[in-house]
Amino acid sequence: MSNNQTILNKYIPLVDFLAHVLGENNEIVLHDVTNPEHSIVAIRNNYISGREIGGPITDFVLQILKNHGESADFVTNYEGISKSKIRYQSSTYFIRNEHADVIGMLIVNTDLQPYQNIMDAAHYIARHLVGIPQKHNALGSFNVEPLNLPIEDLTLNSIARVISTRGVPPERMNQEEKIEIINELNNLGIFLLKGAVSEVAEQLKTSEATIYRYLKIAQK
Repeated sequence: MSNNQTILNKYIPLVDFLAHVLGENNEIVLHDVTNPEHSIVAIRNNYISGREIGGPITDFVLQILKNHGESADFVTNYEGISKSKIRYQSSTYFIRNEHADVIGMLIVNTDLQPYQNIMDAAHYIARHLVGIPQKHNALGSFNVEPLNLPIEDLTLNSIARVISTRGVPPERMNQEEKIEIINELNNLGIFLLKGAVSEVAEQLKTSEATIYRYLKIAQK
């Protein structure tokens, strides 16, 4: 067993503890980010995502890692909506090894639907019984996190989404445009996933060697 695995295994009892303390509407997930294809080490109250132990990391979680893992110990209270339309609020704690490298993420996903139901009832009473105009939903807007897609589909979706924002077919893109795409995909953590280089090369209508060259340029 590697030292990283030893460190992460120490957090498994904490997953159980948090699940009992916070209650059944809080999903607790422990990720091994060094193994993105089978990153879920432990999970409790998984009705929000439907994921299981051994499941892959999501591109949404990879974005949190890429954007905050180097500069923060934790990120709290960011919101999303699962593929099954469950609204949730998440907080992530980054787990590091002795070299200060992020090796894991402990995530708490809180189901917001019970609170939304209370707010909807209050709005209904305000509008129909009291006559107060309905105001903007205080919970705001949510990002979509495809929690239960296989990792191959997550990679395909992310690459296709980034390419489509350019509005230009790959065969008509110049080198600078393709490097910009590579840079954005790298920032999303796509190249941490197995087979990503091959898939990007296919979608950008170029060779894997070219993708590696563009990636070196983007990283500089």
